[in-house]
Amino acid sequence: MAKQIIKTTSSQMVEQFLERNGLHKKDFAQMIGVTLSYVYNLIDNAMPFSTRTVTLERIATVMEVKPENFEEYKIPQEPILIDKNVEMIKGILKSKKMSTVNFLKAFPRNKRLEMVDILRGALPLPIDYKQLNMIGQILGMSKDEIFNIWSERIKQVLSLNGMDIYGNSTLIDAMLECAQKVNKDKI
Repeated sequence: MAKQIIKTTSSQMVEQFLERNGLHKKDFAQMIGVTLSYVYNLIDNAMPFSTRTVTLERIATVMEVKPENFEEYKIPQEPILIDKNVEMIKGILKSKKMSTVNFLKAFPRNKRLEMVDILRGALPLPIDYKQLNMIGQILGMSKDEIFNIWSERIKQVLSLNGMDIYGNSTLIDAMLECAQKVNKDKI
């Protein structure tokens, strides 16, 4: 006699999302940072649905829902990073009617989990220009828009590490002008 599987609301939500979006369980597992067997177990209800905050937030980010939609979700004790540039990226996605899944699929597999964590507010935008440029190209941003985001990130990092960016504005402006010149020369 086969064991009867009773699906929880959360399991059903994930399964329906995968079906609606034609998203393979392997890709979904990679996007949320778990194994393929873990995703099968979640959907098949072979184990209790995850209560791990990070996993639920990643699932919610990919599904474009609030983590609170999952009854297993508990409000995290860690602060969420709200970055105006990340919010801008989310706004561009919305204005272009690009789903989070399609946005994530545009990245190499090894970058997708990092992008999920950026979108959910667990990581800041990268400071590496090449990575920012990849994000910008996927969103169809101009080189100047990408450079402006990068220069803001540089200022954030310098400030967070103790530099008085206002007192050293001449130095920072000179550094950014030089970087912009190098960036334009590569175009």
